[in-house]
Amino acid sequence: PFGGMPEEMQERHRVKTKKKTHEEVPALDVQKLPAPHVIKGRLDEYVMGQDQAKKVISVGVYNHYKRIAAMEEQEKAKETGDTNQMDWDVEIEKSNMLMLGPTGSGKTFLVQTLARILQVPLAITDATALTEAGYIGDDVESVISKLLANADNDVERAERGIVYIDEIDKLAKKENANQRDVSGESVQQALLKLLEGADIEVPVGATSKNAMVPMTTVNTRHILFICGGAFEGLEKIIESRMDTKTIGFNGSLGMKHEKNVGEILKEVMPQDFIKFGLIPEFIGRVPVVVSLDALDEDALVRILQEPKNALVKQYQKLFQMDHVKLDFEQDAIEAIADKALERKTGARGLRSIMESVMMDTMYEIPSDDTIEECVVTKAAVDGESEPLTIHEDSLKKAK
Repeated sequence: PFGGMPEEMQERHRVKTKKKTHEEVPALDVQKLPAPHVIKGRLDEYVMGQDQAKKVISVGVYNHYKRIAAMEEQEKAKETGDTNQMDWDVEIEKSNMLMLGPTGSGKTFLVQTLARILQVPLAITDATALTEAGYIGDDVESVISKLLANADNDVERAERGIVYIDEIDKLAKKENANQRDVSGESVQQALLKLLEGADIEVPVGATSKNAMVPMTTVNTRHILFICGGAFEGLEKIIESRMDTKTIGFNGSLGMKHEKNVGEILKEVMPQDFIKFGLIPEFIGRVPVVVSLDALDEDALVRILQEPKNALVKQYQKLFQMDHVKLDFEQDAIEAIADKALERKTGARGLRSIMESVMMDTMYEIPSDDTIEECVVTKAAVDGESEPLTIHEDSLKKAK
């Protein structure tokens, strides 16, 4: 691929890929794929709530990789000439997904956990950075080069990966059609070929195409695309279609407050997305739509305590490294969840609250060897006092 380039320059630009050993097993054996209930069970260990979303994603991913297995069987049958092996006329279509839900409801976290469970390459990209080819910004093909890099430049592994495109709602068509929209509708149109399945030429080991960088071809036919977005304002479009906002003698102004945003989003139809600003061709290529619930106080309390990598456990580990036992009173955990609800940032707001509560204590502990234990109370969360620190000498007196 380097043409007439001198040997020393070729060495400099050659991309090192991991050498394949004979013992190496493929990252995901489609023949031994876990069943949907097993995938959901693994997701339950890390993601609290969102049962319907986890069920839809587990089934969608299971069917996607079964489709790959079926296509591999068909190819083998064609090679061996075994006409009874598979029904050649039936070709399973790809089911890309569209996730919608309020900010901080766990869309990105769900996809990250899924990729970790299945041990497949994952590329997470932000749709706001994508622009039409020829303009400053990333073109849509950079999504695939990111996936290839995460698969250690192994094309075969990359072609079985998952691509998560976040903030997809920011690609909606702009209202004023006077100026050129280089990061809206045109990007949606460029994404169509990727979602459907196409041969994409991507640079190996670099983010941008360059004469000095070798190129490789990645087929996106087997790559699962999951798009996610908060879709702020979509609930108003759904409400107006369902005609729940009626004003008059028989009308009820308070009707729209009876359902929360998550419940309204479950009623979404393709025409609502089109009215929001997504093009019909794009909606047609993401047939599986799943909506996530807004997190309530109970869900936030569970998120703080129950997952394998819960925030409370993370801080306990941090304190343990300084030989200090950390405890949280139950009403303190509930107070943290309350504060996060007020901020309306979902689970994302929990860490910033924890940081502000623990900051002074985390500053003191490494410099004071006598501290044995730390207890976070409701008063500490409310800012009325500092977390309680129990010193070595007071423990001896208590004994």
